[in-house]
Amino acid sequence: MPQIKTWKTRPANFVILEILGKKGDLTDDELFNQLNSEFEDLGFKDLNDLLLSLEVSGKIRTSGMSRGKRRIEIVQ
Repeated sequence: MPQIKTWKTRPANFVILEILGKKGDLTDDELFNQLNSEFEDLGFKDLNDLLLSLEVSGKIRTSGMSRGKRRIEIVQ
């Protein structure tokens, strides 16, 4: 019998803000690993879309560290 998937009770963007509030500043890879433990079907493109919407709304700030790495911090 196939496993039935249920809807998540918390949206992924709230989980991102919660993780950043607890852990502090993270790189995009660290945040993806933290988020992927709860949302298994979330891809890196989905994470980029979530980060873009959070940055546009003024909740987070991203800055480039090195080639292909970003530092993500919550705006106080």
